[in-house]
Amino acid sequence: MAPVRKPSNVSQSISSSPFYFILYIILVLMGNVGNTTVIAVVGESLLRETGVVRSSDVILVNMAFSNLLVSLIRNTVVMVSDLGVEVFLSRDMCHFMMGIWVWLRSANVWSTFFLSAFHFQTLRRVAPPVITLHGPRGPPSSLIVGFVLVWSLNLVYAIPAFIFSKNGDENSTETLMLVSSTTRPLMGCIWDFPSAYSGLAFATSSMVIHESIPICLMNITNLGSLLTLYAHGHSRNATNKNQEAPLITRIPAERRAAKVILALNVLFILSWGTNVISVNYFNYNRGSSTEFLLIIARFTNMSFIAFSPVVLAVGHRKLRAFIKSLLSCEMALFG
Repeated sequence: MAPVRKPSNVSQSISSSPFYFILYIILVLMGNVGNTTVIAVVGESLLRETGVVRSSDVILVNMAFSNLLVSLIRNTVVMVSDLGVEVFLSRDMCHFMMGIWVWLRSANVWSTFFLSAFHFQTLRRVAPPVITLHGPRGPPSSLIVGFVLVWSLNLVYAIPAFIFSKNGDENSTETLMLVSSTTRPLMGCIWDFPSAYSGLAFATSSMVIHESIPICLMNITNLGSLLTLYAHGHSRNATNKNQEAPLITRIPAERRAAKVILALNVLFILSWGTNVISVNYFNYNRGSSTEFLLIIARFTNMSFIAFSPVVLAVGHRKLRAFIKSLLSCEMALFG
């Protein structure tokens, strides 16, 4: 590794503006602190409660864990780089880091979709799946299989990033960008595909697999959840059969959960969609607005990771209780 190099134009634009730079640091810290809080609070409740394992909480911890990894391993490194602490990695380390960045970012997308899909599947059941003292302690095996598939398949997808990357020098500029990687050379690492066509083919497949398909599936599952709740709400007064009683009594709670998941999906689509437009404008157009759009991409890249813990804190009972107790302690300390 070698020391400091000149920052890119995008970095210069951000670091030269105190507003942009402070906002960037705030978003990174929100992502780190917020997702760590979600993992600690929800994970601690999972470990403490005996006899019941809530699959939804397990999925929340998985999503927050993927958010935190992306925030620490990518966004925090970008922030430190903008502070002027820039290093070069060796070629082998660039292979490793580019692969890790693509893997984590891709898994993060599908971990977010997992939450929406699980809630839709839960609403279609008469009662939520719960593990009791008489059953095995831990989440359902189907849930574990889902996690394994999300992380393993995205690792397979990231294999080209482990291969087609290299270390650059002070004058290196990125000629291809993927939403699932960085918006500029980071630690001197850049893409190194055999040809421009193969690079664009990988970028296009990334756009379809990790941008278009997850957004469409999120919209479908979330719409299905809302329609299911609407149908159950109308049948609530029409029938009082014992078979449907467990679900009917859960309608208000499920409606609140649907609103939280809808808010997460809207936040994801807004941040992801803006990033998609910015990065693909760079890949296919390279017009006069490229630099501005890349700055937008830098911020939208981390907006979901930064604000999703805030949305969860509003809708999750244990997180709300933790925030309230924290605020009450602060007020008692300074009051």
